[in-house]
This record gives sequence, C-alpha cells and structure tokens, in this order.
Amino acid sequence: MTIARTPWWVWTWPVLAWVILSVTPFASPAGFIAAAAVVALILAVFAAVYHAEVVAHRTGEPFGTLVLAVAVTIIEVALIVSVMVAAPAEKAGLARDTVFAVVMIVCNGIVGLSLLWGGARHHEQGFQVHGASAALAVLAALTMLTLVLPNFATSAPGPLFSTSQLVFAGTVSLVLYGSFVFIQTVRHRDYFLAGKPDNEEAHAPPPSNTTAAVSAGLLFAVLVAIVGLAKSLTPTLEIGVARLDVPKPVVGLVIAALVLLPEGLAALRAARANQLQTSLNLALGSALASIGLTIPVVAGVSIVIRQPLELGLGTKDEVLLALTLLTGVITLGTGRTTVLQGIVHLVIFAVFLFFAVVP
Repeated sequence: MTIARTPWWVWTWPVLAWVILSVTPFASPAGFIAAAAVVALILAVFAAVYHAEVVAHRTGEPFGTLVLAVAVTIIEVALIVSVMVAAPAEKAGLARDTVFAVVMIVCNGIVGLSLLWGGARHHEQGFQVHGASAALAVLAALTMLTLVLPNFATSAPGPLFSTSQLVFAGTVSLVLYGSFVFIQTVRHRDYFLAGKPDNEEAHAPPPSNTTAAVSAGLLFAVLVAIVGLAKSLTPTLEIGVARLDVPKPVVGLVIAALVLLPEGLAALRAARANQLQTSLNLALGSALASIGLTIPVVAGVSIVIRQPLELGLGTKDEVLLALTLLTGVITLGTGRTTVLQGIVHLVIFAVFLFFAVVP
C-alpha cells in the first residue's frame, strides 16, 4: 500500500471536517451549519475507520483491534470531559449513561448484528473461547464495580462514590484493563488470533512504515475534528431531546452510538468475512476500553472540579446489564455461534432502546 493509492476521500473528508468545525462557533445550534456538521462528522468517522485499519494492518493482530479501540475511546473520553467541564452540575450522570450505553450497544447491538450477519452468510462461525472468556470476565468485573457497586456504598448518598472511593475505582479500572491488554498482546496473544481470512484484502501486504505513520497522523487529526464537531452538536442534540420529550440519558446513548460507529462498521465487516474472532476483539475490546479508560479520567475530572459524579445504575438498567452479561457468557461459551445467538442479543438491544425512550 502506498500513499499514491490512498483514496482521495480519506484526506479530503478530514479537511472538510476541520473547515466545518472552524465555522461552527459562529453559527447557531440549529440550521444549515449544524446539518453540515452532522454530515462532516459522519464522513470523518469513515475516514477515521480507514486510517485506523491502515495502522492496524501494519501492526497486526491483536494490536490492530487495540489501536481502533483506544482511538474510539479517546473520542468518547474527550467528548464526555468537555461536556462535563462545560456544565458539571447538569451532566453528573453523563459518564454513567454513556458507558452503560456503550456496553449495551457493543454486547447486544454490535455483537448481535455480527453474529446474525456472519451466521446468515456462513451458517456457523467459530472463535477462540479462551479470548472471549477472558474479555467477558474483565467486562463483568468492571461493570459491576463501577456501575453497580456505587448503589450499595454508604460513604456517599445515592449512586455516588466518595472521593477516596472514586480514586480506588479509577485505579482498579486501570489495573483490570491494563492486565487485559497485557494478556491480549503479550502473555496469551494466541487466545485472540483469528484463523485464515476469507477476504482478499486481508491477504494484501502490510503498508510501509511511512504510509502507516501518515495514517496515524491523519487519524489523530480526524479524531480531534470528530471530538470538536460532536461537542459543537451537543446543544443541538439537547434541544432535540427536549423537544421530543425523551429522558436525558438518551443524550449519553446518542454519544455512545456516535463514537462506536467506526468500531461497529469494522466489526460487521470482519464478521461478514468470516473473521468472528476479529469482530469480537473489536467489539469486546471497545467495551473494555470504554470503561477501563473512561472511568479513571472522568473520576479525576470530577475530583478536580469538585462536582459529583453519578455512577450507579437504576434498577431497570441493572437488570438489563445482568441479563446482557449472563447471555454473553452463554453465547460465547461454546466457541461456535449461529444466527440464533445474534437474534437473542438483538432482542435484548431492542428492549434497551425501547426502555431508554419509554422508561
């Protein structure tokens, strides 16, 4: 792969995103500029996927999926922090809503679609049970310790952690995620390796170091543009939520769906190519990165700006989370999947979406 063969849109779309971003401060929350920002944001996401895949192809698996997971999480963290700092009192539960939405979108939406699409095309698909089990174990620990335990702690009222508990929760999250990355990339890397791919693109020679470096730079630039555009569109999103009279957690759901779009597309493409292992690496890796990296950062910001951070889920969401984890363990416990498992996860995802709008 060379720079000359790079599609024109992978650099023009990021430029367009930056042009639109430069004029958004002078525009109203609604109108032509807001619509243009939405289009530019979507195009920038596709460009980010391309550049992340170039870097991933150069670094190889499972480092490639880790690159995209961390890149997507950077978008999420930057967006949540920027909104928190702008309106800390009103956004105390934004991090919780977004992280929970990420878990539900990944474990039910992306995984469900991947299993359904891959199963419909290839009838039955296989993957490494050891890798999936390791990811689910860490995911279960992270979600329960950060999203459920605050409801039962007594040092602070309500779904809150005290300052010392926030520090401890952030540290535990980093330890768990760091341990998973070490297992995935060093100690037991073979648990996360896929078999021979069915698509010709995967057989192409890896790009040169220069090409990968250029894509890495463009990836960073487009991620910054995505964060800026998403932040500029937040007032528009909130106006729309208010007019539709839907619960405020829907804002976190939309943010999660937005930042997961690159990973979701990549996971679906991998499942279609009969690379379910890569698809699961992308999906579960993004959920782990979202919690393991987002919680420590937002906890630190909450402590610095001295504003409360609501982490504990409501009873309804706790039930959905428990059902998601239980179904995930059963689905990924045999090493083989069909369309049935995909349908089950998609039904749970539909329930999540319905009760998010109609609580």
